[in-house]
Amino acid sequence: MTRDALVARLRGEARDVYCWSNAPGDRYGWHDHTYTKILYCLEGSIDFIVAPTEWIHLEAGDRMELPAGTSHSAVVGDRGVVCAEGKKEDQG
Repeated sequence: MTRDALVARLRGEARDVYCWSNAPGDRYGWHDHTYTKILYCLEGSIDFIVAPTEWIHLEAGDRMELPAGTSHSAVVGDRGVVCAEGKKEDQG
C-alpha cells in the first residue's frame, strides 16, 4: 500500500492525524498518552518497547494500536523512520 493510501486509511480511523520522522538510532524515553494511539510506519523502521521484554517492531506498511495509558519508549531503526499517527476516533 502506498504512503498516501496508508495516511488516508488512518484518517478514516483516527483524528488529529500527523506525520513525523526521525533519524537512525533516535530514541524516545518512557512516556504514555491519555488517548489510544494508532500509528502506521510509512518508511524505515522503529521498535516500540512496552515492557522490559516486549518489543513491537514496525516496518513500512505496519500498523500499531497502543491503548491509552500504556507506558512505552521507542528506538528508530538504522534507516530512520517516517510515521503517521493519530488519536483513535472514539476517544477524547
